[in-house]
Amino acid sequence: MQPGSTVFICWAAAVALSDCRYRRVSNGLVATGLVAAAVCSVTQAGPFPVAPLQAAGGAALGFAVLLPFFLLGVMGAADVKVFAALGAWCGAHALIGLWVLASLAAALHALALIVMARRSRQPWRTANAPTFAVGARRAAPYAALLVGAGVIALLGAPLPGVAP
Repeated sequence: MQPGSTVFICWAAAVALSDCRYRRVSNGLVATGLVAAAVCSVTQAGPFPVAPLQAAGGAALGFAVLLPFFLLGVMGAADVKVFAALGAWCGAHALIGLWVLASLAAALHALALIVMARRSRQPWRTANAPTFAVGARRAAPYAALLVGAGVIALLGAPLPGVAP
């Protein structure tokens, strides 16, 4: 395992924790991921075999692909930025596999919310409740699902276009 693997897993865990707990991912955390991905690509110490130009292309593509969803109001800005950082870590070739896996997880999350909402007439949590609250925040923690897909790819699960 490359030295950058530990850095990637720690960054992914911080993103997932922040997104699940507070439903926000700070720009500083996203920037840390981008810088770490860049350093790993230059030193070839990253968890994924990505050259610097591939990392830059992956970041640009990751940002460009999800930006329309943010502009339509169906996705948060952090999700777009985290996907750009994932593109820097994994390269553009891996983005479709990560996106598909995260989207499937988000669909399962939505189905679980629907099932639970039909079983109970009582709200599960108050509006200020963290972590998967049904109240005012029904959306899946998509940034957490995106980095989760990246960790799954790192651990060796076969995803299209992702080489651990």
